[in-house]
Formats: sequence, C-alpha cells, structure tokens
Amino acid sequence: MQLVVARIGRAHGIKGEVTVEVRTDEPELRLAPGAVLATDPAATGPLTIETGRVHSGRLLLRFEGVRDRTAAEALRNTLLIADVDPEELPEDEDEYYDHQLMDLDVVTKDGTEVGRITEISHLPSQDLFIVERPDGTEVMIPFVEAIVVEIDLEEQRAVIDPPPGLIDDRAEIASERDAAEGEGTA
Repeated sequence: MQLVVARIGRAHGIKGEVTVEVRTDEPELRLAPGAVLATDPAATGPLTIETGRVHSGRLLLRFEGVRDRTAAEALRNTLLIADVDPEELPEDEDEYYDHQLMDLDVVTKDGTEVGRITEISHLPSQDLFIVERPDGTEVMIPFVEAIVVEIDLEEQRAVIDPPPGLIDDRAEIASERDAAEGEGTA
C-alpha cells in the first residue's frame, strides 16, 4: 500500500535542500537517509533521500542527484509516497494510518448515525475528518480526543461527542456575557 508521507516545499539554500511538509507520525522511519520514495507526479521520481536535518523547526531533505537550488525548486509541491505493508500498525495504540480511518462509519455516543469518513485533511494544528452524511452533504469533524472519543477498527466506526453546533444548527451561547446581552432590554 502506498501512503503520502510528505510534500516538498520550497528550496532551502543553494545546494539542493528542500523544506518538507511532513504527513507522517514516523518521519524518522519514513524520511530517513537511504529511503526511496515514489512521487506524485510520478515523472519527478522515484527520489532517494541523501540527507535530512531539522533547521528552525522545519525538516530539510536533500535527494540524490539534486545539487542546486534550480533542481530543488523544480520538485516543489511534489508528494512523497512510501510503500507500507497494509498489515503494519503504528507503534502507539492511539495512532492510526489514514487508510485505517477511511470509510469508517461515524456515530455519536448515543448511536445516531452521522455519516462516513471520505477524506482526512491534515492541517498544521490538527487533522480533520471529512464526513459525508447520508443526504450527501459534508461535515468536518476535528480529530481531537475531546470530540472523537473512540475509534473501533473491528466495528469499523468512529464514535464522536460533538459540541453543539458542530454537526447540527443548534449552537449554545458561548458565555454568560452573551446570555445577558440576549436577555437585554426590549
């Protein structure tokens, strides 16, 4: 099975290094020197990682055969794809690969059907489940412990405890001040 593990960003310096947006919880395993990665678009790869280092909180990689800024810049926005055994599981029991979460049924704690996970969006602050509802509309569910309370791979479902307004139109008043303003003068 092939998984996207990173996206190449802009060139860094003049010797062929690039910044990468990491899309794996195991960069030390997937993006280590010597790793050979497929690419999307396929014409730019495969790429073999020559060196990697962290600079100012960003991962920088250099690939074999990429020696200057021009060659590095030509790789911008390329997705790096690793071959992963489909039976392989993350080390931490609270971590999941995207392929494990795709197509899970999403239900609330009381068993109300919400929909099915059709996409996982990886944002800098958190991941989002894109859930298609039975009526064809979509809802975004933040993949955080306070909302996604259980992932049951055997039952193929994700159990959520959504705050008011996340999956329906009933929102709560956020503070006492807002409540007082709502009761104000007529």
